[in-house]
Amino acid sequence: MDVMGDKATLLDTGRFVQPSDRDETGDGEAVDEARTRLAAQAGDVEATSVLGAMLLRRGDLDGAEPLLRAATAEGDRAAANNLGVLLHQRGYTDDAAGWWRIAAVAGSAAAAHALGRYHRERGDEPAAEYWLRQSAEQGHALGAYALADLLEHRGDAAAEQWMRSAAERGHREAAYRLARALDRQTHHEDEYGSDNAVDAPPAGGEAEQWYRQAAARGHQRAALQLGAILERRGELKEAGRWYLTSAKDGEARAACALGFLLRDAGDTESAAVWWLRAAQDGDGNAANALGALHAERGETQTAERWYRAAMDAGDVNGAYNLGLLCAEQARTAQAEQWYRRAAYAGHREAANALAVLLLQGGDATGAEPWFSKAAEAGSVDAAFNLGILFAGRGEEGVALPWYERAAAAGHTEAALQVGIARLRDGDEREAERHLRCAAGGGSAEAAYRLASVLDSRRPPAPAHELGEQVHEKTECEEWYERAASQGHRRAQVRVGMLAAARGDVVEAARWYRSAAEAGSRNGAFNLGLLLAREGSEPEAAVWWARAADAGHGRAALRLALVYARRGELAEGQRWADRAVTLGPGEVSERAARLRDALRQELTA
Repeated sequence: MDVMGDKATLLDTGRFVQPSDRDETGDGEAVDEARTRLAAQAGDVEATSVLGAMLLRRGDLDGAEPLLRAATAEGDRAAANNLGVLLHQRGYTDDAAGWWRIAAVAGSAAAAHALGRYHRERGDEPAAEYWLRQSAEQGHALGAYALADLLEHRGDAAAEQWMRSAAERGHREAAYRLARALDRQTHHEDEYGSDNAVDAPPAGGEAEQWYRQAAARGHQRAALQLGAILERRGELKEAGRWYLTSAKDGEARAACALGFLLRDAGDTESAAVWWLRAAQDGDGNAANALGALHAERGETQTAERWYRAAMDAGDVNGAYNLGLLCAEQARTAQAEQWYRRAAYAGHREAANALAVLLLQGGDATGAEPWFSKAAEAGSVDAAFNLGILFAGRGEEGVALPWYERAAAAGHTEAALQVGIARLRDGDEREAERHLRCAAGGGSAEAAYRLASVLDSRRPPAPAHELGEQVHEKTECEEWYERAASQGHRRAQVRVGMLAAARGDVVEAARWYRSAAEAGSRNGAFNLGLLLAREGSEPEAAVWWARAADAGHGRAALRLALVYARRGELAEGQRWADRAVTLGPGEVSERAARLRDALRQELTA
């Protein structure tokens, strides 16, 4: 409750001159008190009131009470307010309210605020609003804040007006809450409305100003939020200063955030110091960060201890991280236990991890509901995994919506699956859109398939005349090359073919060789053709043999022809038999004729 009145005191009247330079020993205050006591003894009502307030502030209730009662009896409303404060401290709340009412009726804004608080504590909101409004309208910061709090509780839009009024008068909690309210208005949802949030989105200019004002007045959470805003904006030095200010004032979340800032700057040791401080103050996020730090160092027992500490602090990520730790150590049963604990607490990624674990163990029936729960909670990986699960059962129609959900959230492989499905359905436009998303996300298969779609639209290349302009690379070739550079074998073969078509034998050979060495039978076959044309038939035969062994019928036929020309008829017949078996039809027919001819030669 407020001590002293809101009107003139003896010092304000100028009747007593306040010393301009008070010494650090408190002698100036002692002199003031002595002068005030002399004036009170001489019968000055205001001095009696001021002296009573001094003693009240010091905690000398017995000394203050007779003075305040005497001044109140003479009509001093500040004394009536302070007498109410004194009685409230003694536990006589109803008696205190009586004196506050007297002072409030006489115009004391401080008493009106105290009386409004009294009525609100007893559930009499109409009376509370009446007196708090009286206080607020007189410019009392505490009254304006209490009125705003009451109106906000009721959902009254006028709350912001009074919160602003209190903030403008220096009330730091009002400034902080006003900033939070402005944030919510800016972002249309209270995603970061909880005081547990640190990673708030960049606030609007006005909200940031109020955060800054509250933080400058020592508000820990405002300093925390201001640090988060500045960090998001990239102003890391200033963010770190506010985090440090808040952390030193005891805000564990600021200590945790400062730790992450230091870690990102490469100072892991200092980060660990702040995480330790925050974790010891019960911050689960900091405990998880310490666990991860020790896990990276291979100190699994220490990591597990901190993950357990995070879990004990109410951070469900602790259980999830324990599951990950156990899974990495092949402690499958324990991993499942921790995943279940986190999943039952609503951790969506734990639900997905649990489902994966069950699926790997052959329990697809048990995995499906956990995938569904995780996906419905927003897990992109779970939505994709559901698609895989249903597709594996041959339920493509059920799988597609899950792939689409994951793709819409930016999942690269899901976008690829949607693109493939759209190609299968003949919807080339939608297929291209999804393949572009997947290819842009780094999928080599998507880049190859996108290139194939674009390639199919290209008109036949016109016959080039001597001296015509050098070939310009098309978009489909760029996508083929991107996929090829990522190790996609079919793309490498296609890039090699395009290079060969424009006469770049060296480039073609390079891509064919890359594909062949990675196991592509078409790459090996084409490399053999290229080498044969360049006069290197022995090396060509080596690559054709590799392709034929991998099931390439044309390579087997080529080998049969090579050995037939060399006069090695038995070897030629063996490869001709292989070509007949491998096909395709045209190759089988040619190989059969060659085989029969070689057989006749051998039996002649």
